[in-house]
Parts: sequence; structure tokens; C-alpha cells
Amino acid sequence: MAEDYYSVLGVPKNASQADIQKAYRDLARKYHPDMNPDDKMAKKKFQKVQAAFDVLNNPEKREMYDRYGSSFETMGGGEPPGARSWGWSPGQGGAGPGEFRAEDIDLSQFLGERFGQEGPGGIGDLFGQFRRAAGKFRKPAAGGQRSGDLVQEIQIPFTTSITGGEVQLTVERPSGKPETLAVKIPPGVEDGKKIRIRGHGQPAPRGGTPGDILLTVRVLPHPYFHRRGNHLHVRVPVTLAEAVAGAKVDVPTPKEVVTLSIPPGTSSGAKLRVKGHGVAPKNGSPGDLLAEIQIVLPKQLSDADRKAIQQIDKHYSQNPRSELRW
Repeated sequence: MAEDYYSVLGVPKNASQADIQKAYRDLARKYHPDMNPDDKMAKKKFQKVQAAFDVLNNPEKREMYDRYGSSFETMGGGEPPGARSWGWSPGQGGAGPGEFRAEDIDLSQFLGERFGQEGPGGIGDLFGQFRRAAGKFRKPAAGGQRSGDLVQEIQIPFTTSITGGEVQLTVERPSGKPETLAVKIPPGVEDGKKIRIRGHGQPAPRGGTPGDILLTVRVLPHPYFHRRGNHLHVRVPVTLAEAVAGAKVDVPTPKEVVTLSIPPGTSSGAKLRVKGHGVAPKNGSPGDLLAEIQIVLPKQLSDADRKAIQQIDKHYSQNPRSELRW
């Protein structure tokens, strides 16, 4: 029985484009093989999510799917299997109205190519591969001397955005045959950063110049760390005893594992700074790591333990909410 793409993404048939993209992001993060290396079922679910998103995120394909169902690709008005719809936007030099402008970061020197990997959703694709942004191209320059630019998005793990690394990018060509590129991500890249990969856009016409790939980087969230400028923030759980008596705890950072000294009597919310262990961009000074202490109580306390803590509390007359105001 054919999959219902709306059910796969968990959205109603009247879902907006934003709802479809949000559902895809959540499911791709949940089932991506990199996050579930030993779960074959997660890989299959990820591939189903990718296939559903490829259709529902493309307005033309979605219309055909709503009309004909899963057999829409074989209908007379549909695309042949494996084909892609490509739209054109005006302009070729500077960005015109409605056109995509990217910062001119040339990563073509970092590219390594591999061909012949068929089909989307393979394990070589990085988290969610990318949202294809409807596969939009710019219109070629007058006279056909320069070909169009391919606009895409790519999702990368939070750790890769901080330390840099290599990701796999699958490019769907108008011919229907995918091309896989290995792209090196520079350290410190921020969410929304736009990267230009020269010469890998639309193939060049005779005697002309090939277009570029314009990538928008989307950084996936981390369960513990988050970024503010070049500073990294992390919540560090400690026990009640460690907070009361003080302790030394190990905390991972992009550079190395560091040992934090927790002062005696530290409360939840206190922040400790580790200089130079934040984001180290390719050009610029590194930020700091800010470790926020979180006291974690035992899951089960005996009545005797509770009474002992209450007795200790009675010895100290303090109101921690005395300055709390609306």
C-alpha cells in the first residue's frame, strides 16, 4: 500500500508550507541515521520522511499528488519519475527583486566529488540532506554566456558548525541523476550563513560558464549547548552535595575536556566562565564558554532525608524571592 505523505509527516492535507517544513525538520532530526547509528528502522523512517517532504514541499508536485495520489508521476500531466521541477528568477549579476544574494564565500577549493550514488535519503546524506528550496535557478545571462545558479539549503550538526568539518551534499540535476559533493564547512559558521560553491550550478552551455551553488546553512540545535555570538553556553548538572561542599567536575568543550571548580555553596543558575573555549571562527578571536550550574536532586528522597534538609533550612532566615517583582 502506498504511503500517505501527509500521514508520514503528521500534518493535515491543508497544512501550510511552513507547517510542512517544521514537521520535516522535527522528524528528520528524530530519525536521521547519524543520530540513530544502530537503528535500521530509523533509517527507513528517515527515507520515508525525506520522500514525503520532496513532494509536499514542491507546490507543483503537491498539487499533482493531491489530484492523483502516489501515482501522480506516471500521469500524463505529471513529471517522469526522478525528474525535478526547476523555476527561474530574473537577473544574473547583482541580486534583483525577489532574487537570492549570498555572501561570496568560495568553498570550491574544498570540494571533492563522488558520482553514481542513486536516490535520496542515503546514509551518506547529512541530516535531512537539505531542503531543496524548490530547486530554484537564476535565469542565465543574456547571450547564454553564464548558466544559472542552483539555490539550496543544507542542515548540519551543531558540533560541525563550531569545529568545522566535511558534509555530504546531494545535488538533484534537471536530468534526474543526483550528484554528490563533499563540502568542507569552515569552523564557526552561523545559522543562515550563505555559501557560494563556484562552478557546480547549472551546467554551462557551449562556450559558456557554469553557474554556482548558493547554499544556506541551517544549524541543528544541540541538547546541551547553545551559541550567542562567539560565546558558548552550557548547562552543567551537579549534585546537591557538589553544590554545597564544592567539587571539581569535567565539562566537554570544542577544544578539550576542562575541569571546573565548583565553589562551596553554589546555587543553581550560577555561571562559571572558561576563557577561550567558545567558538573559534576562522578569522577572529575565540569566544568563551559560560557554564551554568544546575543542581539536580535525587529522584527519590526518604522522609528522613527531607526532614534533615528542612531542619537545615530552618537555621537560615532567608527569602530567595524577596526581590522578585513583576
